[in-house]
Amino acid sequence: MAEAKSIEALSVMFTAGVAVGAAVSQHSPWILPAILLPIVSLPVFCGPALRRSKAGPPVLLLAFLTLGLFVSASAVPFQGEETFLESLALESALKLKSLISGMPFRADVTSPLLTALLTGDKSGLGRETVQAFRDSGASHILALSGLHMGILYLIFDKLTMPLGKSTAAKWGRAFIVVTAAGWFTLMTGAGPSIVRAFLFILIGETCTLAGRCRKPSRVLCLALLVQLVITPGVIRSLGFQLSYLAMAGIVLLYPVLEKWYPEGGSAFNPIRKIWQMAAVAISCQLFTGPLAWIKFGTFPRHFLLTNLLAIPVVTALMWVSVITIALYGLGWCPGLLITITDGLSRLLVWILTVISS
Repeated sequence: MAEAKSIEALSVMFTAGVAVGAAVSQHSPWILPAILLPIVSLPVFCGPALRRSKAGPPVLLLAFLTLGLFVSASAVPFQGEETFLESLALESALKLKSLISGMPFRADVTSPLLTALLTGDKSGLGRETVQAFRDSGASHILALSGLHMGILYLIFDKLTMPLGKSTAAKWGRAFIVVTAAGWFTLMTGAGPSIVRAFLFILIGETCTLAGRCRKPSRVLCLALLVQLVITPGVIRSLGFQLSYLAMAGIVLLYPVLEKWYPEGGSAFNPIRKIWQMAAVAISCQLFTGPLAWIKFGTFPRHFLLTNLLAIPVVTALMWVSVITIALYGLGWCPGLLITITDGLSRLLVWILTVISS
């Protein structure tokens, strides 16, 4: 009973229903809801009887499957007016782009690269640079995703550590981190993968404050359920599909691969860190590779080398750039940090250019 009612099972059934509904509704958008409405209403009218029945769990799963079908088939695309928060976030994004473009970077690639990493605007990048990212299998670095949100989350988590570990400090830190993540989501246009990452942070921080265990599979499935309930049509988005497949690989396969490394050794073990990074890259590619092949007919042959070399540089670049931009915005031009940011930008592009060639 408990197993069948777990959030993982309910989320999977609901997602399956949304996927089938999205496919069927393109041919019969008006007939399907009329057929499914009585089926979905059964658990509501017959709830007590179903709970007493031994067939309760299967019926509950069937109810979520049909509910997903109904929600997907009857969803109407909503395009309302821009809200005040969305307008404010867009204005903040424009100011951030202007601030970055006005910074005294020596390398021509630095400003457009930082703009792409922090706002998602890749229009300033040169054609050769974009091609180097694509050919080396590093397109996911330019496309805003959970990678960028995860790095920013770590930055704000570390920056708020001085607040302490008291109950009030934990609530304050959670508020700052969730607010920053939500604002970044709005600033970058709230793409499906960014929304997924924001939901991960929101659910994770909520579990921490509530004293609940953050089981990765449940966080993944709950985020999936919430996102599809709010916007069922997003299931057609390739970015949404790749984002959740990548996270499914990390949640399901990465722990298995990570355990292959022998136990023991010193606390500082760089070889283990390299293996962990490789395991993450392999887990993501094994889950996203088939879909990428179906959609594009290609597979990034050098993905492992690219991730091992590029991800640490991207992480360091975002750390340094966030601090540099913040200090520059406050009126202080940190020359050393600007030089380091320039160097990291050049290093990243050089690595990807070499790999792509």
